[in-house]
Amino acid sequence: MNLPFSCRARVPKRAPGAGRGGRPPRPRTERVLADGRRSCKAARGRSLRGLTLRNSRTTSTIYGDDGRLRRGHPRLPRWEESPAGGAPVPPRTSLARGAHRGPRTGPSAALTPPSRRARPAPPLRGPAPARGPAPPGTQPGAARAPLHRVEWRLRGAPPGARLARGHGARRAHPRSVGARRRRARGAAPGAPRRSAGGAPGLAPRGRRVAPGAPRALSAPPAPHSPSTRIPFHLQSKARRVPSPSPPHLRRKGESDVARFIDELKRTHSCGELREEHIGQEVVLFGWVHNRRDHGGCIFIDLRDRDGLTQIVFDPADAFPDADRARSEWCLGVRGKVRDRGQKDDGTSLRNPRLATGAIEIVVEEMAVFNKADTPPFLIEDEVDTNEDKRLEYRYLDLRRPKLQKNLMLRSRLNATTRSYFHENGFLEVETPFLVKYTPGGARNFLVPSRLYPGSFYALAESPQLYKQMLMVAGYDRYFQIVRCFRDEALRIDRQPEFTQIDVEMSFINQEDLFTMIEGLVFRLWDELGVDLKERYPEGKFPRLDFDESMRRFGNDKPDMRFGLEHVELTDLVIEHGGGGVPLLEPIAKKFADGTYRRELPEEIVKAIRIPAEHKLSRKDTDALEKLAKQMGSKGLARAKVNEGGAWTQSPFAKTISDELREAINAACGAEPGDLLLFQFGPEAKVHTVLANLRVHLGKQFGLIPETGTEGDDWNFLWVVRPPLFERNDDGSWAAAHHVFTRPHDEDVEKLGTDPGMVKCYRYDLVLNGFEIAGGSIRLHDPEVQAKVFEVIGLSDEEARDKFGFLLDALRYGAPPHGGIAFGMDRVAMLACQTESIRDVIAFPKTQRANDLLTKAPGPVDAEQLAEVHVRAVIPES
Repeated sequence: MNLPFSCRARVPKRAPGAGRGGRPPRPRTERVLADGRRSCKAARGRSLRGLTLRNSRTTSTIYGDDGRLRRGHPRLPRWEESPAGGAPVPPRTSLARGAHRGPRTGPSAALTPPSRRARPAPPLRGPAPARGPAPPGTQPGAARAPLHRVEWRLRGAPPGARLARGHGARRAHPRSVGARRRRARGAAPGAPRRSAGGAPGLAPRGRRVAPGAPRALSAPPAPHSPSTRIPFHLQSKARRVPSPSPPHLRRKGESDVARFIDELKRTHSCGELREEHIGQEVVLFGWVHNRRDHGGCIFIDLRDRDGLTQIVFDPADAFPDADRARSEWCLGVRGKVRDRGQKDDGTSLRNPRLATGAIEIVVEEMAVFNKADTPPFLIEDEVDTNEDKRLEYRYLDLRRPKLQKNLMLRSRLNATTRSYFHENGFLEVETPFLVKYTPGGARNFLVPSRLYPGSFYALAESPQLYKQMLMVAGYDRYFQIVRCFRDEALRIDRQPEFTQIDVEMSFINQEDLFTMIEGLVFRLWDELGVDLKERYPEGKFPRLDFDESMRRFGNDKPDMRFGLEHVELTDLVIEHGGGGVPLLEPIAKKFADGTYRRELPEEIVKAIRIPAEHKLSRKDTDALEKLAKQMGSKGLARAKVNEGGAWTQSPFAKTISDELREAINAACGAEPGDLLLFQFGPEAKVHTVLANLRVHLGKQFGLIPETGTEGDDWNFLWVVRPPLFERNDDGSWAAAHHVFTRPHDEDVEKLGTDPGMVKCYRYDLVLNGFEIAGGSIRLHDPEVQAKVFEVIGLSDEEARDKFGFLLDALRYGAPPHGGIAFGMDRVAMLACQTESIRDVIAFPKTQRANDLLTKAPGPVDAEQLAEVHVRAVIPES
């Protein structure tokens, strides 16, 4: 049999002699709300007469044909009767079980068990005390119904009758949610349940009734009023709606979340509270970082971007959500700050490793804003999860305190940069991202144009041309924190899209720009708590010539924190004609016959001296040679210096002349026990191999840390006077930086005769082996600009086609100007002392230039390609 609203019933057998024809019409059920409104539904299947409903969560009433209420099973709610004759129960009158009972008549009498037909009526109980504001029309002292009270009865039954409980209230399991809530209110363990929401007719809220005690019937529901309007979705569902729970027991979806968001508001962050806040009431929002259950109370470390605060749920039974809370649940709590105190033996419970370790919050109210699935990795700094997995769930990875501190520091650096430039009269101007493709520099990302078939934009790799035109326009001082794009191979300090601080100034020379940028660096490092004036009291960084940097360190971004400098041996090898070493003699011969120039050598010979204090085994030197081969070298020659200057463990030992060996020992400052490492061949490759070996050995010997900076060892350096051009593999010349760099005045005449010897006003700012900024004084003279184009083989027509807009601008009174660009990502990486540039970018790309979070790049439909007039050609694998 199916009953409405999933009420399960036990149907007795039909009474003897009762036929289908004599059965009364099918009854209808009626839902009576607390505001007096009714909602009716027809009962399905057989008659409801004599049925015992088993839905113990719904207050239900079943009437017989004679208008009297039926009793139920002894272990379920039983039905009380109206007075004899079916008269409704008057207001404020409570009937106990069996009171005013008259003899039953009609067909329903046959269904009544004999043991219940004549039972003495116990004494009447008075009405339950009123709770809450009285509805309109209620007599003084009368019991009042809760806001949303739902009852069931047959249509047309007396409206004054009510349901009363049966033989004693059921007891909940001692570890059930209901039992924990009653203990939180102070109820004794095992006490019977109170009425739901303090409903009339049941035990008053806060009173416990002994098992078997009679329950009273209440007054009829109050008339409907606007203040007790029932929501529409409750009018259409057969379910009991509980009265509002205490704030700390409200479930998600009720008013607890709204109370925290709309009323209470956050008062402090989780890293802000200190000892001076003890005794204050605070409201915190955050995520569950750690949870510890100590039996009587529960401790949770609540985390936000500012830090951790320990919150205490005491007693734990008062907060069932705290018992269920797990890692990364989002919570709001209200409570009081107290001292962590001490143990029984006097040991302090404070945590000195935590900024908020002196205090804790005793929770008085809480709300669960949202639950969380189990994270795929721990949200902690020292996590060993694969980086690809963390990038796939970057929104969780960004919750780690280390990354949050990195991004907050980066934000402060941006704010300091803007403040500094505004104070010095700079204007922040935005420049386009979609620009015209120009040759030279890095490879560009191309964007097809839908409106111009076959034409492409390029994503700006730099605002270079636009900021120069701003100087022509008379804006004098410009800066911008701008995004740039380069389609290059990725490294530990490079991303396809990056941020730079772009600067341009008019009417300046190189030293003027250095002074401005040094002031910015001093201000930025003040934000880190580092006073650079202790190392650079004059407020200026040292300068190093480009050629000297290449000779001593093999690159133009040397790490000045340690030695192991390179030794140039090319001149010695030329002087001694190779010194009897077969591998060196061809190089000496090419210099001797004029094939190579000493000023512009194409092949060189260099060495590094490893002091005897740094012991290297044969295994270590073999590993170094393997590393050199990975960088494109054919090998790594070496020689161990013995007493008297003789060489051992060297392929040169048997053939090298004594004169060249002694000259090399003297040039390197070699002493007994030292190890010499040699490289010779093409200039660029020799510089690269030995430069990387130097840094590798510096970390291996502990001269510099693997990542970051130890203490305040910040070594800044300006590298200046580089060549304007560099030679291509085919022997032609190309701009080493860009074609708009101004050459030194004394070298302008060499543009037509000896381009390789032309020096220019280009400069790089280096910090601990990283280039953090680079720029130049610009070429604003159209005549000199034309000579530069001629050196790189760019005709007037090609120059007009590619740079015509800038060349035209330079003819309209362009001022002398220059600029620089800071790599903000690199600056933040070094300032945060992190290993990878991805740790200071919120949503970085991998070393394969893809985004594991959003799965970019991805394929597009053929229709989309057709719109931009592009056809995809996928290479065969």
